[in-house]
Amino acid sequence: MSTNPPPISDAPVLRLLNVESAYGPIKAIRGVSLQVRRGEIAAVLGSNGAGKTTILKTISGIIDPRKGSIEFKGIDITARDPAVIVQLGLSHVPEGREVFPLLSVRDNLLMGAYTRRDRDGVARDMEAVFGYFPILRERSEQDAGLLSGGQQQMLAISRALMANPDLMLLDEPSLGLSPKLTKEIFEIVVRINRERGTTILLVEQNANMALNAADYGHVLENGRIVMEDTCARLREKDDIKEFYLGLKEDGVRGERRWKKKKTWR
Repeated sequence: MSTNPPPISDAPVLRLLNVESAYGPIKAIRGVSLQVRRGEIAAVLGSNGAGKTTILKTISGIIDPRKGSIEFKGIDITARDPAVIVQLGLSHVPEGREVFPLLSVRDNLLMGAYTRRDRDGVARDMEAVFGYFPILRERSEQDAGLLSGGQQQMLAISRALMANPDLMLLDEPSLGLSPKLTKEIFEIVVRINRERGTTILLVEQNANMALNAADYGHVLENGRIVMEDTCARLREKDDIKEFYLGLKEDGVRGERRWKKKKTWR
């Protein structure tokens, strides 16, 4: 593991400005503005239904925003075709893995590299992901649908890496996994960031794991960003301790809510 990770740049690789997205008449995210700096791991924390997955789907073009703009590497990608966004260097690891169940592990990985023409580079990255997840080498000729949930999560992350992305969107990597496997996956995510310099935006309900892995965090509630800061500082905030880490201090009443604090604009 590299002891000298690439420095985090102050320049944002991703910028969202006042983005709103909806499912029919129901607004899922409401005026979300955030930016992700090149080289960092950024996390969006929030409970189920807060709008975390919608943010990632809107960035990657699966959902068109009703309002606002999205910029990736200085290029406006608002409502662009997902295929174009992938070719620009953005990979999305969806919630629930969504591997190709009837294709082998190796063929799933090659599907991740379908935009590339550098055969030597693809071969090197195949070896790299096998280094991160040795079980995938052992199961490389097995149908992906026969893998365990944890192995499918490893495959989904590796498939995204095969595109050699500048930015990887990671949706609920801990979903349905044991604490031990969750810890292993997050350790690999940090290694990928530190060793390859891949910028990562992850959404996660497991706030403790996300805050320990990420550099910067955004707290989402009811479709709005209500707090953001470095993860080191977020871990020390009373509201985060109480509502997301389960560390309720004596004398802190449970009725305190973000909406009373009016922290958003």
